Amino acid sequence: MTRLEIPGFFDIQVNGFGGIDFNAADLTIDGLHAALARMRATGVTRCLPTLITSPFDQFARCARTLARSSEPAIAGIHMEGPYVSREDGPRGAHQREHVIPASIDDFERRQEAASGRIVLVTLAPEVPGAMSLIEHLADTHVRVAIGHTAATPQQIADAIAAGATLATHVGNGCAQMLPRHPNVIWELLAADALFASLIVDGHHLPPTTVKSMVRAKGVERTILVTDAVAAAGCAPGGYTIGGVSCELDDDGRVSLPGTAHLAGSALTMDRAVANTVRFTTLPIKTVIPMASTLPATYLGTTTAGTVTADWDEERRTLEIRRVQ
Repeated sequence: MTRLEIPGFFDIQVNGFGGIDFNAADLTIDGLHAALARMRATGVTRCLPTLITSPFDQFARCARTLARSSEPAIAGIHMEGPYVSREDGPRGAHQREHVIPASIDDFERRQEAASGRIVLVTLAPEVPGAMSLIEHLADTHVRVAIGHTAATPQQIADAIAAGATLATHVGNGCAQMLPRHPNVIWELLAADALFASLIVDGHHLPPTTVKSMVRAKGVERTILVTDAVAAAGCAPGGYTIGGVSCELDDDGRVSLPGTAHLAGSALTMDRAVANTVRFTTLPIKTVIPMASTLPATYLGTTTAGTVTADWDEERRTLEIRRVQ
């Protein structure tokens, strides 16, 4: 057993935790703070609460609640959608009826509702208006990620030229069946200008896929995210994400009821780190930055606090002891 003193974890994509859905219309400050406290016990000291595709009024209510919080763990808001693919597969669990074209005007009214706290936007480059919005976001220092997309290689290249700098949960948010090459996964992995985020829960990506993706992107451009929903830190059962029902099963998989389609995860960041070591065979000290300093650097900010943890090299388990 090795005692580690590490920077606080930084999760740039988390939709909820501990029974609290950040996308719920009735989200409260107390509920938000309770979720953040439970996340802190897993080593996460800073995060981007993530709001997914929804009607504007619902988005605005959630964004206002997040913006009112004075909790220093909130480093900003990640807006995932509504400018994503309308196609089944790439759209994932995002509700098709609320997917809309990208526009500067629509984003600005969402940013106003969020009191300027949106710092990351995930969108699909192929949606109408995407390129103009990417340029606008880059000019206003909002990070842009490519995700939930069926974009062509040229559309991905154009998005990067316009200012996109991240690929959101690579290997997910894309069609179930893809041509061998070219396809969106190869394009995102090969783009040196892009960081890539991965959900390493053993359900979203097989172990060998994680190993290959980290090798392709490099440890210096790989960011671990949980994409956690309200089910994280909870017992198996039914939960919601933005009004959409999902189920957490006994194996820790979160899916849309009656389907094989994933709907976020129940992953915690301490387990994401341990899984990544297990899947890639990289040393724990190489993996920790992917969950802490690298996401902070990507956003142009810093981590907060320190985490004391015990690492069991033989069992590949990380146990959080203290968070300061």
